Amino acid sequence: MRKVIQTPNAPRPRGVYSQAIVAGGFVFVAGQACINPETNEFELGDIRSETRRTLENVRAILIAAGSSLREVVRVTVFLADMKDFEAMNEVFRKFFPDGPPARTTVGAQLPRIKIEIDCIARLPGTGRRR
Repeated sequence: MRKVIQTPNAPRPRGVYSQAIVAGGFVFVAGQACINPETNEFELGDIRSETRRTLENVRAILIAAGSSLREVVRVTVFLADMKDFEAMNEVFRKFFPDGPPARTTVGAQLPRIKIEIDCIARLPGTGRRR
């Protein structure tokens, strides 16, 4: 079964995609950026503020899907400037303080923004017991 997730607590999609899809016990969150969900405008700033806003958007989508940051198993971080890696990590640690998810960070050409993040999270209670 496939379920589309849409919440007013995260930015409206700017293209033909969903904020997230729930399928097979997982939540697949589309790439998020530093967009204020109330105004649907970029909140441009330094890498710390853009990372914070981006992860707040990811968290809002996960909550709407019935999951949370604790359930994130995989993250991809796209950075416009790899020199921002350490500063991004400072904020990332605050959102994932214990047992952070698997992560890949890559340099990318991004439009006006410094960071974009997508992720995959489990839905609680859907794991198989062994």
